Amino acid sequence: MTLIDTAGKILPPRYAARLAPAVERLTLLLVATDETSAASRMAIIAFAIRVVSAAIAFVSQILLARLMGEFEYGIFVFVWVIAIILGNLSCLGFHTAVIRFLPQYRTAGADEAIMGLAATARIFAMVSATLIAATGIAALYLLGDRIESHYVHPLFVGAFVLPMIALGDVLDGTARANGWPVHALSPTYIVRPLLILAFVAGAIGLGRVADANTAILAALAAAYLTTIVQFVIVTGKLRHRFPARRVEIHFRTWLVVAFPIFLIEGFYFMLTNSDVIIVGLYLPPDKVAVYFAAAKTMALVHFVYFAVKAAAAQRFSSLVSGADIPALAAFARQTVQWTFWPSLLVGGLVILAGPFLLSLFGPAFQEGQMIMVVLFAGIIAKAMVGPGEVLLTMAGEHKICAGIYATALAANLAMNVTLIPAWGLLGAATATASAMVIEAGLLHLIVRQRLGIVMFIASRIPAGHGHPGPEAR
Repeated sequence: MTLIDTAGKILPPRYAARLAPAVERLTLLLVATDETSAASRMAIIAFAIRVVSAAIAFVSQILLARLMGEFEYGIFVFVWVIAIILGNLSCLGFHTAVIRFLPQYRTAGADEAIMGLAATARIFAMVSATLIAATGIAALYLLGDRIESHYVHPLFVGAFVLPMIALGDVLDGTARANGWPVHALSPTYIVRPLLILAFVAGAIGLGRVADANTAILAALAAAYLTTIVQFVIVTGKLRHRFPARRVEIHFRTWLVVAFPIFLIEGFYFMLTNSDVIIVGLYLPPDKVAVYFAAAKTMALVHFVYFAVKAAAAQRFSSLVSGADIPALAAFARQTVQWTFWPSLLVGGLVILAGPFLLSLFGPAFQEGQMIMVVLFAGIIAKAMVGPGEVLLTMAGEHKICAGIYATALAANLAMNVTLIPAWGLLGAATATASAMVIEAGLLHLIVRQRLGIVMFIASRIPAGHGHPGPEAR
């Protein structure tokens, strides 16, 4: 009650009276120990981190574009997007499998299994990423003469980033599964982009040319430094919380869950990033820069969805394990509210400020305004159903979830290949937004069909019933 009493003393009585209910709810949320409140707190922290990270990413991308110019900036973002995708896929789903299993092992007091899972996920991701990187380097050696010369050296350096990106994703999942959102999200989304910018500025100050090669080398150094520090911190916290003297390895059990997740994550990452890659294949780097700048500006909206997704996974896993259908339905409906309204508000503001925001990248980036509008339509379509794929994954519906993403990805690729040659950058945006609409529609239908839960902004969730009622069907 301290916050309420303080507000009552500082503010005029009528404002204090209006503020008191909100402050009281916030106070209860901060001190409550139930799992829903814990998920809410994690959502708030994740949301705050994403707000800060979105601002950092936006400003850093503006500065990099200004320093390098459209052409070199386009090369850098093309290579960096490929590195992020392949690094994440290198985990083969283990970074999300950790979130699936760790809460269950913690409830059962299986510390040995927790430590075994953490160690296995890290080793598996690192080995897989190294093999993929080696394959990429070999492909560059054999096919280098068929690749645009300005891409070859950045792609070669980018291959060495993959192991650290993979390890960082596993550490992210481990921290989220333990309810440590700061240690999960801040290294990748706050520390790393700041280090990239600092290293680029430092390299230019030492006389290096402000080009894509300098930027990708800075990204390499930032990724290694950030991930190594995150590894030390998360490992120390794990050993303190779970002081197991030995480890238990259930590799087959984990792999059976991780591989479908790998398919889901693979389809998802290609769905959300294939447009940048295909633009890079069809159009010159300066066009890639314009498209990426518009997409990065709209990423100011994406952080809402990401924050809710990060917070909901652990709670969904617990509710599915407990087989509490009404509580699961109520929480699923809540995540839709958490996703849609903030996305609508933030997105509307970003669209209004679009011309100004794009002008910060440079005069050539102004053509990205219409791209932002089209992408916003797709983002809102996804927000209307919330993190449905997280619920399906935690409920064991991995195959159908992978099928949804495969369908949306196939539509996205087909439309990108068709529309980019005809409409250019606007074609890429139209293809991506259309794929988001397809994805949202399929998620809504499948969640309702398989789980009897309606995840839609205009739906009502049944309460007090062991099974979904008519309004949930």
